[in-house]
Amino acid sequence: MNKFPTRASCLEMYNRAKPYLGVILLQFGYAGMPIIAKSAINQGMNIYTYTVYRNAIAALIFAPFAVFLERKVRPGMTASVFWKILLLGLLEPVLDQNLYYTGMKYTSATFTSAMCNILPAITFVMAWILRLEKVNIKRLRSQGKVLGTLVTVGGAMIMTLVIGPTIRLPWSEHDQSTAAADATDPHQDSIKGALMITAGCLCWACFVILQAITLKSYPAELSLTALICTMGTIQGIILTIVVEKENTAIWAIHWDTKFQAAVYGGIVCAGAGYYISGVIMRQRGPVFVTAFGPLSMVIVAILGPFMLSEQLVLGRVIGAVVIVIGLYLVLWGKSKDQCSSESDSELLPVDQAKANTNLDAKILVHDHVSSKVAATCEAV
Repeated sequence: MNKFPTRASCLEMYNRAKPYLGVILLQFGYAGMPIIAKSAINQGMNIYTYTVYRNAIAALIFAPFAVFLERKVRPGMTASVFWKILLLGLLEPVLDQNLYYTGMKYTSATFTSAMCNILPAITFVMAWILRLEKVNIKRLRSQGKVLGTLVTVGGAMIMTLVIGPTIRLPWSEHDQSTAAADATDPHQDSIKGALMITAGCLCWACFVILQAITLKSYPAELSLTALICTMGTIQGIILTIVVEKENTAIWAIHWDTKFQAAVYGGIVCAGAGYYISGVIMRQRGPVFVTAFGPLSMVIVAILGPFMLSEQLVLGRVIGAVVIVIGLYLVLWGKSKDQCSSESDSELLPVDQAKANTNLDAKILVHDHVSSKVAATCEAV
């Protein structure tokens, strides 16, 4: 008996692991964005032009791939799909990004990352209402998804609100003067920033739900990504002209942190983010994609002491553990849903075969009875 896994079994394991690997890779990309963007904002980056350049870069890079790779599978454009793409470009590339980075301007990168952890809960409720997510509160797997979502959000709040004692690491150094300067920044406004970030998360959740709906009638992830970024660029230019009016200096481009933030955000967060989430969304649904959102905060908390010499506090460790538990509950419920749907699809042909067998039997009985009736009539 061969103890080593066969090529078919390895391929099956890889296919099952692809959605998990994709969303984890996505969260690693998202984890670097708040730090880079906050640094660029501190250097005077204009938020409106940043979102325009970010989406324009994503559209320019991903459009050629969409044209050539999906030329045979891309469906025709309809009025319904066009209006959905127009709304998608408004929700995330324009409204969400401007609200998100404006809220970051009034707070901090860590606070913004923590506030975005309400996204899974908002998406779960919206998907439940629109019946994109199967929820039967009497079943254990649905209870696990609901409880896991609540636990994940609770863990994020623990990481945000609970500090606790510092866990001293030999490679971590703390700059007290920098922390004090951040705390006394006159431009900080936590309430205003929190409201803007919350509104941005609501737009983001609407975007994810609408993207899942659009992919059912327009199943071309690369083309949809390029079109969303293009629409977002056009609408962002209009918004910037209206808000900034004759301030043309904001459109200047230099090879600095601001431009690097636009390149990183366009390639990683906008282009690759929309595409990867769209591919996974068609297989596992919008809740699966957003359920991993708090993982980016855990990644920042883990890598922060190594890369940024930040202090690791007990509250972040406890919150990270709680988030992992919540994610496990959500994924357990989703895996049970997946197994249930697969078993239903496997049983469907059997049921159809039984139905066809019963139908054939009824037809034979009917023919037999008819022949007897005909014989009786002839005898009479």
